[in-house]
This record gives sequence, C-alpha cells and structure tokens, in this order.
Amino acid sequence: MKINRVDLHLSEEGIRLYESKHLAGDLVSEHHHLVYEILYALEGDGRIVLNGKSYAFKQDNVAVISPYSAHSIISDSKLTVLVLAFEQSILENSVKNELLEQCFAETQFVELNPFDGSNVRQLLRNMLYEQSQGEKLNYVAMRIFLSELLLRFARSQNDTDVFDANVLRAERLQQYIDTHYFEILSSTDLANKLGISTRHLNNIFKERYQVTPMQYLTEVRIDLAKKLLASTHKDIVSICFEVGFESLSTFYRAFKNIVEISPKKYRTAYNQELIQK
Repeated sequence: MKINRVDLHLSEEGIRLYESKHLAGDLVSEHHHLVYEILYALEGDGRIVLNGKSYAFKQDNVAVISPYSAHSIISDSKLTVLVLAFEQSILENSVKNELLEQCFAETQFVELNPFDGSNVRQLLRNMLYEQSQGEKLNYVAMRIFLSELLLRFARSQNDTDVFDANVLRAERLQQYIDTHYFEILSSTDLANKLGISTRHLNNIFKERYQVTPMQYLTEVRIDLAKKLLASTHKDIVSICFEVGFESLSTFYRAFKNIVEISPKKYRTAYNQELIQK
C-alpha cells in the first residue's frame, strides 16, 4: 500500500494547534508528515493505527507521532481530535535531546490517567488561547506548554499495570499527591480530577493506604519540611510556603500534631550544622 505524505501548514513559528472532526465511519487513510504531531482524543470513539498497530482511540488517549511515521484514524462515532503539529527545531536543546528524542524518537500511544488527563486538557486550553493572540510572546508560551505536555506524556508511560479500578485510582492518586503536594487545595479538588465523589475518593484511598488523601498529603508535606529543617538554613516561613501550606499557623499546628514538637525545636535538635556549632 502506498503511504501518502500529507503536508501540515504550520505557522511561521513552527507550531499549530487545531481541531479535526470525524463523523461515524470516517476513515483518514494511512499517511505521514515531515513534522511531529500530537493527536489528542477530545470526544468520541474510534481507532488509530500507528505503524501498522491498532489502538482504541477515545477521550484522554494521545498519539505522539514522529516524522515519517505512518498512521490512520477510523471513527466509530463522532470523533473530535485536537491536533498539535510542531517542528522539532522550536524546542530548547535540553527538551529536544533529553525528552523528545529519548522518549518519542518512535511513535508512542499514551493512555493518560485522570490527573494527567485533566492537566493536559488545561495545557491545551492555554495553548489555544496563546495561539489566538498571535504575538511573538504568545508563541514562546506555546513552546513552554508543549515542553510540559511532552514531559507529562513521558511520565505517563511509566505507569504500572493495575487491573483493579479502585486500586488503580488510589495508586495514581498517591503518585499525584507525591508530585503535586505544593498545589493541592482540597479533597474536592482531587475528586473532581478523578470524576468521582469526595466520599468515594476517601474510601478507596483509605482502603489502600489506611489514611485519607488529605491526611496523606499532610504527611508528605511534613516529611519534606522535616528534611528541609534538618538539612538547610531556609527560614521556616519559606519552608512552610515551599511545601504547600497557606499560613504559618496552619503549618505549625500540622507539624506539631505529627512530630509532637514545633518546627523550631525540630531544627534545633536535628540540624547537624546547628548542633556542631
């Protein structure tokens, strides 16, 4: 079968984000491009064929397609896809060499977990806004968001296979808290990202880890605060801010509840440089 080359018309800045709509039964014949392409399934169901291998293609599924890589799409229902096309040359060398070429030298199919899916949707919204403004600085922002997208896709590939849905949710929630402890505001925020109720969120997490997500979040923050108190000379208020607490009084109260002494006393007891002096 002959594989057609389809030329994508990018902006002068070497990047373009646009919507591609497909009706039920539509077929996008096998083809390739000379640039990178990210396909994000926004809504609907279908299949995507990447280098001869077929994958179910539905919301929060992503294909990162490398140049000259053959691909096609078959839609089972109305399928809306966001297409992000870009030239490799627009990325900073570290992103290009250590992320794009290391993780996506070959075409990859990525199934996003609910947290990454939520964050990816927001990044794409940000990019659509920046593109609509069309100024030089807006395209700088698009390149930054593109780098973050690639990083999220790369990290999603490291997810372990877990077959129990609730165990999978709980483990991914733990991973999310471990890496986003500085920005989480409430259990409602977490539940919304998973698309479940706060009560169900608490139940599945507690069944797996014997604490609620917010209790675990506090423990993660306090553990990091202990390390910073024992190994740095950062002001306590700076540590409070860094680990995600909104006020010093809340930090002191949480720290004392878990560690049973104040942050100041902990630093005096465990910071080796202070002890040696």
